[in-house]
Amino acid sequence: MTSTTDSKTALAAPDGGAEDPSAPKIVPVRHPWRWVSVSVALVLVAQLVHALATNPGLEWGTFRQYLFDPSVLHGVWLTLQLTFYAVLAGFAGGIVLAFMRLSTNPLLRVTAYAYVWVVRSVPLLVQVLFWFNISYLYSRLSVGVPFGPEFFSFSTTNLVSSLSAAVIALSVNEAAFASEIVRAGVLSVGHGQLEAAAALGIPRRRQLVRIVLPQAMRTIAPNATNQLIALFKNTSIVSVMAIMELFYTVQVIYGRTSRVVPMLLVATAWYVLLTTLLSIFQYYVERRFAKGSARMLPPTPVQRLCLAVRELRAAAAGERTLR
Repeated sequence: MTSTTDSKTALAAPDGGAEDPSAPKIVPVRHPWRWVSVSVALVLVAQLVHALATNPGLEWGTFRQYLFDPSVLHGVWLTLQLTFYAVLAGFAGGIVLAFMRLSTNPLLRVTAYAYVWVVRSVPLLVQVLFWFNISYLYSRLSVGVPFGPEFFSFSTTNLVSSLSAAVIALSVNEAAFASEIVRAGVLSVGHGQLEAAAALGIPRRRQLVRIVLPQAMRTIAPNATNQLIALFKNTSIVSVMAIMELFYTVQVIYGRTSRVVPMLLVATAWYVLLTTLLSIFQYYVERRFAKGSARMLPPTPVQRLCLAVRELRAAAAGERTLR
């Protein structure tokens, strides 16, 4: 009778609310250091916000006055143009250089390696100044047969403007770094897949487009976006050529008004805003090329917000039900 009664009590425990003395006690995991680190982080953030809001030297009134100033907006537009043209030319050249490095032809490999080595060894500022002073080195350029007769020649004095020199310098520098990014992405794809595709008779061009590039983009996309963001900020270097991009425009304004800190904040705000947009673009590109590697795609920010709202509503409905 005793064993029967105990077994009935144990079976009735989940429904009747009786506790089983032999069952282990469930204790929630506590994370005291996590709460300490969160508290420290909140205090630091609050101090930073308070310092930014109350420091009179930041001159937020001047910041608001010049944030959407027409000259500043023109500088932002010119910065975007420099970035766009340099990215197109740089990554086009980088793709060519990457496949030259991967070629079986030793001459192509050595040429591409030498280009990457030289460009990465020379500071970007030196490259910008070199292209800006190209007419000093070559006063005239000619078109004709190599080491033979010339068909026609022209002066380089007015051929390369300051804006063209900036685009050329940024593109040449970008191509060297983009080639390594593309090469790393292609090398990340296993050779076994290419061997299997070749055994099935798939043409090499189709192997590249349908097999290699979709998988390589998972490695290329984050690094390429980092390089794009770096290029976007490196456009400030061309201010040495008096090009009215964002940073040089800000310099001209604070040189005239002596409001150095608020004008630097204006430039910082635009750089942060545009970098954030590029980061959002990176997120969606990575999500697009993650389809073959993840069981479920990561939710978008909008989907996460909707999920959080649904969870809050469900929690509120559960509390009303308990009451």
